[in-house]
Amino acid sequence: MKDVYPKHKLSKAGTLWYLLKGSVSVFIASIVASALVTVVSLLVPEIINVTVDSVLGKEPVSDSYVKIVSAIGGVEYLKQNLWVIALLLIACALLSALFTYLRSYLNNYANQIFMRRTRDKLFSHLQRLPLSWHIQHRTGDIIQRCTSDADTISNFVSGQLLSLFRIVLLIVFSLVFMFLKNVKLAAIASAFIPLILVYSFVFHTRVRKHFKKCDEEEGVLSTIAQENFTGVRVVRAFGRERYERDRFEKQNTYYTGLWTKTLRILATFWSTSDCVAAVQGLCIVVAGTVFCVNGSLTTGELIAFIFYNTMLIWPVRQLGRIISNMSKAGVSLGRIGEILNGVEEEYGEKEPLSGDIEFKDVSFEYEEGKPVLKDISFKIPEGSVVGILGGTGSGKSTLTYLLDGLYAPTNGEIYIGGKPISEISPATLRSNIGLMLQEGYIYSGTIRENISLAVDNASDEDIKNAAKEACVDENIEGFANGYDTVVGERGVTLSGGQKQRVGIARTLMRNTPYLIFDDSLSAVDSETDAAIRKNLNEKFKGATVIIISHRINTVMHADNIIVLDGGKIAESGNNFELLKKDGIYKKIYDLQFQLPEELKEGGAV
Repeated sequence: MKDVYPKHKLSKAGTLWYLLKGSVSVFIASIVASALVTVVSLLVPEIINVTVDSVLGKEPVSDSYVKIVSAIGGVEYLKQNLWVIALLLIACALLSALFTYLRSYLNNYANQIFMRRTRDKLFSHLQRLPLSWHIQHRTGDIIQRCTSDADTISNFVSGQLLSLFRIVLLIVFSLVFMFLKNVKLAAIASAFIPLILVYSFVFHTRVRKHFKKCDEEEGVLSTIAQENFTGVRVVRAFGRERYERDRFEKQNTYYTGLWTKTLRILATFWSTSDCVAAVQGLCIVVAGTVFCVNGSLTTGELIAFIFYNTMLIWPVRQLGRIISNMSKAGVSLGRIGEILNGVEEEYGEKEPLSGDIEFKDVSFEYEEGKPVLKDISFKIPEGSVVGILGGTGSGKSTLTYLLDGLYAPTNGEIYIGGKPISEISPATLRSNIGLMLQEGYIYSGTIRENISLAVDNASDEDIKNAAKEACVDENIEGFANGYDTVVGERGVTLSGGQKQRVGIARTLMRNTPYLIFDDSLSAVDSETDAAIRKNLNEKFKGATVIIISHRINTVMHADNIIVLDGGKIAESGNNFELLKKDGIYKKIYDLQFQLPEELKEGGAV
């Protein structure tokens, strides 16, 4: 049966159950093996009881064990052959070892299935979450949730949750055997159980907020480290090593202090529960001795009772600790649940796309009350080239994000081929729109892998043709390993212009009917800029092209140029029409073409 992602919000228990699918049966088998270990462990005190009282002593065999003792030769036979009892104890030990092995193996196997599913589901789900969700969450915090929090849940499920079943069995069976031995002594032992459990519950409630705070601050620490390592060149270039080190140490000290405080609370809980357990054990020994003296309890029964009490009190203490640790697992489940409860994009199926692009009264704001685009309306005929010009923060890049379906307009509608893009699946949009960002992300593989990333089974010829069209083929062939050159994390070994052109080559591999250049030629010189545009005109003649740039010479040959100012369309028209208007475009044109050549090439304005 296909595993379908739940459409409803997952609670903490729902999150755990969803992640456990596929490993439940193995965990159950592990629980059965654990139960068998418990049953075998409970037999040992009874064997010792019968041996001390009836084989070594003179007490009659209990009615419950008469048939069993007779089956192995009777009391007199056992008195003459104590090795039989030794064999029984060895057999119990061997069975216990066998079931313990099965419990451990099955538990670890189930845990690996659980962790594999958890990692797969988290990664797959994160890939499907909208860009707006990722903008609202720090990368370091997301990584911390997928690693540290996932490990916390794994440890709870494979260790503590399994122990919980075994502990419940031990407590129930131990109490049953203890009450069968002596009701008064069993009542004394039982009186301490509610005290330990209530204390554990109160502690669990108190410590939960501390675990949550620790997890959140670990995410902050991870984010600082991740950003620092990623931007190491900037740190070195500006000599900010000491500042970054101090910033990390400050957060690390704060994070360590939180854990120190939390561990102090844990230490108080553990030491207090140990003290209560010691008092309980002392009461059992004293009361049991008194009962033995007055004849209401035999020596063998007292020994067996102490065995059972040891089996009882340790699980009760463990139960308390499991209850306290549940708070940490609960926090981690909640944090992972926040990821899984993020609403995925309905990706849909890929379909052909064609027609004019039209913006009708489109407005957009990232934050309520702070509009980035205001009542934008324009039309891009199919097969035309449109340039978009404007200052920083004028909303140029936001237009491309809206067109690619990465965000939805706050007001208005965008149409492609007369159809609202809200009715076009993201799969269709992104398979038909080639988007080249100013800073195209370069992965830490080879140049060949980066260029072929956008398509499956790309041939060497296709890769080289795309590199040639992006005017980066000569640079690549100049490297010692050519297309197999490893570029390092984020393309650290490539220049800014080379990274942009590799990104362009990657997009060109897809051969889409719509192309968007979001200032993606800003790091190349004017000559290379012109060569790339010429190649595009030759290969993608008929494609609808949107060019966003700060440089006039990049957009001046477009069929139509839209000038944005403060999130609104200030003016539009072709190069000659805009020059006649003597507006913003004319001012930028005069300024850029009066600058020295090297500043023009750098897009200084």
